[in-house]
Amino acid sequence: MPRFGEPNLPRRNPAPSAHTPTRPRTHLESPPPVANPAPDPQIPPAAMAASLWRAVMDSVSGSSSSPSAPDAASGGVEFWHGAERAGWLNKQGEYIKTWRRRWFVLKQGRLFWFKDPAVTRASVPRGVIPVASCLTVKGAEDVLNRQFAFELSTPAETMYFIADSEKEKEEWINSIGRSIVQHSCSIADAEVVDYDSRPQATTQPKDSQETEPAA
Repeated sequence: MPRFGEPNLPRRNPAPSAHTPTRPRTHLESPPPVANPAPDPQIPPAAMAASLWRAVMDSVSGSSSSPSAPDAASGGVEFWHGAERAGWLNKQGEYIKTWRRRWFVLKQGRLFWFKDPAVTRASVPRGVIPVASCLTVKGAEDVLNRQFAFELSTPAETMYFIADSEKEKEEWINSIGRSIVQHSCSIADAEVVDYDSRPQATTQPKDSQETEPAA
């Protein structure tokens, strides 16, 4: 009760406490929507495509239940034995220009590369270059300003490699160059069309003396 002489003021409800418990969520309420993260503008689309390609190759190499996967990647070439040349090379990435050390195998007009030299029938190449489509292979120390560098050019691009020594660089250039000549000639011979060698129909010579029709 108000004391004598004090004004009769209305009572106010107490302010809610900072620790007032929130109403529990019922099973009918759905959680707030979560926005999809926006793509990183720092990653170029070409790099994203390369990452996707590598992920696909990793998934293929990890699946041992598909025996036809190595055959599809190799084009029918048995790269796991009888290589014309094999060894370590540093290769520059196609989209991300970093150097990666890979084990290369040259056989039957194809240049394969792998992560390690333990190549078996079940191995899946990290990449394949058909040397028949290549134009030139030559040294590239002046282009990259690096020792033991060489380049392999196709109509679409130029790929760069670095060997471990000058001797290995020259051996790789000679081996790839012989393969380019050999397989380019075999493809060219198969596409040759010689019309002169085809049999032609013989024509009868026309008689020079024409007979007059009877009257």
